[in-house]
Amino acid sequence: MSGSNGRSLGRRTFVLGSAAAAGTAALAGPLATSASAASFGWSDDGSNYVVDTGASLVFKVSKTNGDLTSLAYKGTEYQGYGGKNSHVESGLGTSTVTIAQSGSTILISVAYGTLKHYYAARSGENNVYLWTNKADDSVTATRYIVRVQAGLFLNDEPDSYTYAPTVIESADIFEKSDGQTRAKHYSKLRVMDYNYIGWTTGSVGLWIVRSNHEKASGGPFYRSLLRHQSADGGGLYEILYYGENQTESERFGLQGPYVIAFTDGGAPSSSLYAGTLTTSWADSLGISGYVSASGRGRVAGVGISGRDTAYAYTVGLANSAAQYWGSARSSDGYFSIAGVLPGTYTLTVFKGELAVYTGSVTVTAGTTTTLNTIAIASSNDPSNASAIWRINNWDGTPSGFKNADLMTYAHPSDVRASSWTGNVVIGSGTETSSFPCYLWKDVNSGIIVYFKLTAAQAAAAHTLRIGVTTAYANGRPQVVVNDTWTSAVPAAPTQPSTRSLTVGSYRGNNNTFTYSVPASAWLTDTGSYNTLKIYVASGSGTTSFLSAGTSIDAIDLLA
Repeated sequence: MSGSNGRSLGRRTFVLGSAAAAGTAALAGPLATSASAASFGWSDDGSNYVVDTGASLVFKVSKTNGDLTSLAYKGTEYQGYGGKNSHVESGLGTSTVTIAQSGSTILISVAYGTLKHYYAARSGENNVYLWTNKADDSVTATRYIVRVQAGLFLNDEPDSYTYAPTVIESADIFEKSDGQTRAKHYSKLRVMDYNYIGWTTGSVGLWIVRSNHEKASGGPFYRSLLRHQSADGGGLYEILYYGENQTESERFGLQGPYVIAFTDGGAPSSSLYAGTLTTSWADSLGISGYVSASGRGRVAGVGISGRDTAYAYTVGLANSAAQYWGSARSSDGYFSIAGVLPGTYTLTVFKGELAVYTGSVTVTAGTTTTLNTIAIASSNDPSNASAIWRINNWDGTPSGFKNADLMTYAHPSDVRASSWTGNVVIGSGTETSSFPCYLWKDVNSGIIVYFKLTAAQAAAAHTLRIGVTTAYANGRPQVVVNDTWTSAVPAAPTQPSTRSLTVGSYRGNNNTFTYSVPASAWLTDTGSYNTLKIYVASGSGTTSFLSAGTSIDAIDLLA
């Protein structure tokens, strides 16, 4: 056994700027650890560095490419399916791999070109701590995948099950014999909704505890791969950058720590969560790009006025180098975001997922930037505008529309989906629930909204608004009123260029289309229904659910 006691590491708390998922703290369970950690240390078996954590976990890292080749907990091997190791991306290739021990910490460093990756173990803990520093785009995307052997955990997460009999889209979306769909993309969760992902048998739990994603892209509402299971094994993901339906440019720099954690069957300890993780022991390890707590600052806001208290509000900080977010307190809008790298950030307040305020804030290391009450102007929330009628409320999501919840974990063709067609009558009481969350040129373009106007309303011009949250293949709405007035085709706003609506994500760039409808377009007979037909305009896309499409936030006709 190699390694010896080293220098004592300085103590400090590394507080990360991420809001904890509601309710997860209550699930926290104990970590299995050793009282003596007498076997803590490392050895070299010729091909791998072998790390014994001194608890119940022994893991191996390849000296050739930095892959995690073994993950043995209480004598059971968990690593590996399909002959594949656990690793960054799909494996880095030949790398420079070194190991060092400093007291109660062992650090394995992997250098692959400009990318650096790290594994750390702490004496007496059943955890593997990981960091990844990506300096440029020489590695196309950044993820870490833990590949888990088949049969060790029940497939009790059916909507993350990947492989099924029939491929229905792009070789990665499948249909079962009962018509339900599966894909590794479907997770239900936004980044801000979870602290960890994994499985448990009741006596053993295997988890990835996510990092604070400060160098990731996409913001708090981004959805991406989390886990999948199949006949040949399972995968747990930490997605640090993924291009699918991505709204931001890639950020570079050190991401982590994120943690592979074994437990006695409970959830991972809340002490590992991104908002509470203490890594003072890592300050002196020489990790490339590492910034200690003393090099970070905090932003605190005393409150937010002008909120709609029926909605949750999130405050985000973002610049080209980093991103952070925190939840605003429901009672008064107070927020605090700690562990922020120094710099000037765009501060955005979101009602649900709709930006209703933007400003600027500068963060200085070692200090708290305190902001006075942020006032959301009434005009910044489109829900405040007086409307003749409105379908759904404005919150930046399609929540409430038909099939909206299902679409975060199923394909639109799924047997569980209600019909994508069907028209809507204002005043029926089911306007929102009967209106489809997504519109496609080749599926349900031409949805009709029926509504009546008073004589005074019909005598005036009105503004029609349609809010969208993303679009595929430049899909955008064009409208026809009473088959006599047709709007121009609006310009396509900037949206992600990849799949979105079929891979479980409506999160793109929110945009509001406005149409000035003249008084001459309305029916003068107040007893008759006016008709609004909404078409999807675009020459891009292919067919069916991959034709041009868009996700709807809200639709209203202003008074």
